[in-house]
Amino acid sequence: MTSIAVEVFDAKNINKSIAYLENITSDESIVGIKSRLSQKLSLPINQIALRLDAKGKNLKDDLVVLDLNLPSKGAHLYIRVLGPQIGWKTVFLLEYIGPLVIYPIFYLRPTEIYGPDASRYPMSYGVKLALVCWSFHYAKRLLETLFVHRFSNATMPLRNIFKNCGYYWAFTAFVSYFINHPLYTLPYFGFVQVATGLIGFVICEFGNLSVHLLLRNLRPSGTKVRKIPIPDINPMTLMFHFVSCPNYTYEVGSWLWFSYMTQSLPALIFTFAGFLQMAIWAKDKHRNYRREFPNYPKHRRAMIPFVF
Repeated sequence: MTSIAVEVFDAKNINKSIAYLENITSDESIVGIKSRLSQKLSLPINQIALRLDAKGKNLKDDLVVLDLNLPSKGAHLYIRVLGPQIGWKTVFLLEYIGPLVIYPIFYLRPTEIYGPDASRYPMSYGVKLALVCWSFHYAKRLLETLFVHRFSNATMPLRNIFKNCGYYWAFTAFVSYFINHPLYTLPYFGFVQVATGLIGFVICEFGNLSVHLLLRNLRPSGTKVRKIPIPDINPMTLMFHFVSCPNYTYEVGSWLWFSYMTQSLPALIFTFAGFLQMAIWAKDKHRNYRREFPNYPKHRRAMIPFVF
């Protein structure tokens, strides 16, 4: 098997040579090259990203040299040092533990937060149900992170943990402060509105879980096989007939029903912020599906049936 030599340059300074690697075979993977560089440069492997072009996309670990069409002479790659990294699973766990801890504080310690007079106002059933729904949602997310979602060795910059956790933790405090406030009143339509919102919330939560389970079963453990998601025997997965990311559809639905159940503007703002972010993710995933699978269903939208 023939081998080549590859010179690695700094992506930020393309004239600066970082390393010269010899005896690289055509079946050597990107992660193998990164492992070599890790030893040569004394850098953790998860801090190394390789590119064909200095300003191009990072190469995936499972690509091999043959896929890159490198010349037999004068072959080169570009390295970008990513800095301290943290695993996705760890980030998710920290993101979701915060809301589970922060939200109940406003419910359990009203006098410390709202003042001594707060004890004169009893908590309504709507407030108690909101606590149950919020806690259930993030407990579900934690359990899914531990037992449902499959994570590769992918990491993100350590600094992102402050942004991600800040988003969830701050919004939790914002929503909980107003729903648990002594002056909070039940929705305009009372019990009917609370009950309707609760039913809608539970249905969407079940739909979200159903989609996550289907996506897990779509990819065998330990593989990177990708398939077109199609509904299974669970009727909640029929949403795949209409959108590429029904997990986001159900997620937004959960928070819309929660906002309706509580008639809370902060909850609605949280829902809208989440929708904007999930819409971006859904659009990207939808585009990737269509690019990867020529036979991908043309009638599917990204996130909202028939619309988006």
